[in-house]
Amino acid sequence: MKFKYTAVALTALSLTVSSCNDFLDTMPDNRTELDTPEKITKILVTAYPTTNWNMIAEFSSDNTDDNGSKYTDGLTPVLSREIYQWKDTKESGNDCPSVLWSSCYKAIATANHALEAIEKLESENNTVNLSAQRGEALLCRAYGHFVLSYIFCEAWSESNKDKALGIPYATKPETTVAPHYERGTIGETYKNIEKDLEEGLQLIDDNNYTVPKYHFNRKAAYAFAARFYLYYQKYDQAIECANIALGDNAALVTRDWGALGKLTLNDNLQPDAYVDAANKANLLLITSRSFWGLYNGPLTTTNRYTHNPTIAKNETCMSTGIWGDCSTTLKQQAADYTSIPKVIFRKYPLFYMEYTDINAQVGYYNVVSSVFNTDETLLVRAEAYAMKKEYAKAIADMQIWQDAYTTSKVHLTEEAINKFYGNVAYYTPTQPTVKKELHPDFTVEAGTQENMIHFILHARRIQTLHDGLRWGDIKRYGITVYRRTVENRDITVTDTLLPDDPRRAIQLPSDVISADLQPNPRNK
Repeated sequence: MKFKYTAVALTALSLTVSSCNDFLDTMPDNRTELDTPEKITKILVTAYPTTNWNMIAEFSSDNTDDNGSKYTDGLTPVLSREIYQWKDTKESGNDCPSVLWSSCYKAIATANHALEAIEKLESENNTVNLSAQRGEALLCRAYGHFVLSYIFCEAWSESNKDKALGIPYATKPETTVAPHYERGTIGETYKNIEKDLEEGLQLIDDNNYTVPKYHFNRKAAYAFAARFYLYYQKYDQAIECANIALGDNAALVTRDWGALGKLTLNDNLQPDAYVDAANKANLLLITSRSFWGLYNGPLTTTNRYTHNPTIAKNETCMSTGIWGDCSTTLKQQAADYTSIPKVIFRKYPLFYMEYTDINAQVGYYNVVSSVFNTDETLLVRAEAYAMKKEYAKAIADMQIWQDAYTTSKVHLTEEAINKFYGNVAYYTPTQPTVKKELHPDFTVEAGTQENMIHFILHARRIQTLHDGLRWGDIKRYGITVYRRTVENRDITVTDTLLPDDPRRAIQLPSDVISADLQPNPRNK
């Protein structure tokens, strides 16, 4: 559905869009015959998901509270409530699970059609070399499945890899009308992602792109691989890939947070600068149709379920870390509003309009996301070092992060990290802190290793606020999440998501389940 924008009518937006009734692999554009290298290169622009998953992940995580019934959500009231409450939603529209599912498989379909066309062209003409296009297609196919597994599956672990459900891994264009798919296991899904990654990484060529930051350029591809291998608990590979993405001196490629923080919080100056393709820290930018920018803006129409001052002051961007008080040391300060219970980093413009009729001001709301960047990849490497007990290297990376992100002059040492995080009390929902009990399916030793992980998780939670990555940390580390209603400084716990709760895997779309694909389990 197209939307008409007026500044005073945000609450009147209709959010219904048509969704696919299945996820069959169809030709991305049946008018396009992929018979030249140029056409294949062009079609790969559409091999990236066009639906944003940030709202699903952020609203499911501990970055969101319920501010009570006196506040409203005028954009997507049912979807917001159901995601926040970990319900199996049947809503269809921007930012919902069903459209994300469809968008990812459409992107995967594009990659598969491109790969089929590449094989055909190269077999017909041995002078044609489409290795760069093959590399991008393989990375896109891996990424589409990675996003699906991140949202719709449990986190990979050694203990669940052969029993937790995966997602169907599509490797060929579909030729039958009603194919039967099996989900397989999360272990099988990760093996397939790894296979595509390993082949694709060797083929990526930045010279194939006009604007590399909107494609899987070499550094973006290795940043993706670093995050994947961290989740796969293959720490040597995570470090190796992060090294390539970051180069010889990571301090030279981190974001200039000081320059960003000097820009006004009003208008779109900070968000535009954050997602600027010229910024050295941004490795991959993806545009998607989404209302996420509106949720992370100073709007009174989106203030029922938010990252509120209670979370900010005790756990995230206004909390105290080893670097000091975030409210005075962060180079980019969060926007805090007196009239609405919302604390936000200005990373996402309210929207970019994709006009279908500029005269009538009709079109689609879009956001641009920095999907992979050097700041997050640095934290990936630090965590991998910490899990390998190479603490000096982990601390060196965290020093780079702290120096870039804060004004703190604290010299990080193992002793200082142990003293600070060792003395922080564990979180309770009514006495929140920055430190939560960890219940991973892998070993985190008490003492230095646990304190290092708390430091890294604290830093990542702040830096990647609004980006959806906290949900991955919650799943991987078995962190309990409480649903809290915060009213007049009173906190009421309404639900709890324990480490073994199957709701950590978002339910598949209802139409996909109706098509006989196995749903995620739920407790009665």
